[in-house]
Amino acid sequence: MRGLVRKWALKNAVDHGGKALDGPVISGAIGEDPGLRHRLKELRAVVSEVVSEVNLLTLEEQRRMLMQLAPELLERRRAEEKALSPLPGAETGRVVTRLPPEPSGFMHMGHGMSGLLNYLYARMYEGKLWLRFEDTDPRKVSEEYYLSFKRGYRWLGIEWDYEKSNSDDMEIYYDKARELIRGGFAYTCTCPVDEVRRRRRERAPCRHRGTTPDVVLDDWEGMVSGDFQEGQVTLRLKGNMESENTVMRDPTLFRVVHHPHPYAGEKYTAWPTYDLAAAVEDAICGVTHVLRSSEFALRDELQECIRGLLHLENPVIIEYSRFNFKGTPLSKRRLRPLVEAGLVSGWDDPRMATIDGVERRGIVPEAIREFTVTQTGITQATRVYHWDLLFAVNRKILDPVTRRYYFVPEPVPCVVADAPRVAATLRNHPDRDLGTRIIHTHGRFFLPREDVLRLTPGGMVRLKGLYNIRVEDISGEMVKARFQGEQLLPDVPIVQWVTERKLDAAVEVLEDLFVDDEFNKNSLRKVTGFAEEACSDIEVGAIVQLERFGFCRLDRCEDGHPVFIFTHR
Repeated sequence: MRGLVRKWALKNAVDHGGKALDGPVISGAIGEDPGLRHRLKELRAVVSEVVSEVNLLTLEEQRRMLMQLAPELLERRRAEEKALSPLPGAETGRVVTRLPPEPSGFMHMGHGMSGLLNYLYARMYEGKLWLRFEDTDPRKVSEEYYLSFKRGYRWLGIEWDYEKSNSDDMEIYYDKARELIRGGFAYTCTCPVDEVRRRRRERAPCRHRGTTPDVVLDDWEGMVSGDFQEGQVTLRLKGNMESENTVMRDPTLFRVVHHPHPYAGEKYTAWPTYDLAAAVEDAICGVTHVLRSSEFALRDELQECIRGLLHLENPVIIEYSRFNFKGTPLSKRRLRPLVEAGLVSGWDDPRMATIDGVERRGIVPEAIREFTVTQTGITQATRVYHWDLLFAVNRKILDPVTRRYYFVPEPVPCVVADAPRVAATLRNHPDRDLGTRIIHTHGRFFLPREDVLRLTPGGMVRLKGLYNIRVEDISGEMVKARFQGEQLLPDVPIVQWVTERKLDAAVEVLEDLFVDDEFNKNSLRKVTGFAEEACSDIEVGAIVQLERFGFCRLDRCEDGHPVFIFTHR
């Protein structure tokens, strides 16, 4: 354990200027050895001690030790930085990026991949990273969503330097609103919503646009004091009603919301819109580079206008196409109805593209990280990514470290005449030293129905890792065969098997959640069968390869029987 912890402590220290933190080291160690979850108390003690030792070293000593202990971790960072295109106007040591989630839903792959780009660029330029919750719509935000993002970012290996919520800065927003009002750049509007929309559509100025700043300021203080009901009044920017960009046609800056906020409670009733809060926060946080998806492109002009009126500095804005995956929408608008209708088991359903969902499916964070860097990056070309691309990266990472087990779907009994009693020693991995297991056999087996359908009387097959048999009869629900020796023979088909000492097991196989833009009712099917007895030692959450079936993650046990989720081939 100590050597594993030291490796991840050195990695964390090198990534962060020489200072490692306990949390990320614990996550790295558990990610490599999931069994440590059951030794958390011991792990925390070792991590605390090792991190203290590592932090006493110079950065150069840490790099040198990491190169000796785990050069692949150091090389991975170099490869990531090489794959990232340079940021315009970036200076080493002065770059500041941000993670700006709205805690109005659970974290999904789009959030994660965007977060990785912001994180990796901050580290590439030895800069800083903010985690900043955009939580100024009290009706949408919930504490569980804040926690979802924190857990999801940490799972992906993203570490931030500073953290805040926009709702922490309400008094700053109020001061900025007063500054805009006094400058004659904002006015209060009591028009009905339908009239506001019509006038914006017709490019017709609001009748309140000429209200004097003193009157506007009085209305504003009434908004702050809670004198108005929802929908009675808004504070709007004097934009450009003739603009081709509809966002600039006197947008709303503040509205009245009488609803408790999970952290601010009922203290505030005048809440800023996204554009006002984001414009101000990027400036006061010192953000130098805003990396975000192109769906925000029309809002760039408005946010820069707000900062200009408030004499705040603009960041460099870099936009890329939204991350889309074939057959699996990312938007809450598409996913929430599925949860509410019970069409999926929850936000962590493994068919969902939420971070909880993909983790439950068996996608490891290292795969998402590598996929983001090598397959996506900064591009405005609209692309729909196929899950197979991510699965290929995940497979490359899992294959060398994943134990193998036998699983027989739709089992058919097989009796082998003249079979010797054999204690078969099977390797847990064909190439790596991941240990062995022993299965005792005495001529009674179960074979997959799919393989049985291909058998013919007189044909020869080999029971994988055991011996050859010749089929004598296939009748009803039974295969009868005869022992034909242990020697390897050319061109003999290999068949999977388990003995009578087995476990009832199931694998939930996943398909695309949507087909032709319609919910796929066949997106989840359960394959039942028998697993070898050694599967009882697999820990929930572990990813294994069920041989000749695919990579699977043990999701749970039902009445003592393992239930796996199929990851991919």
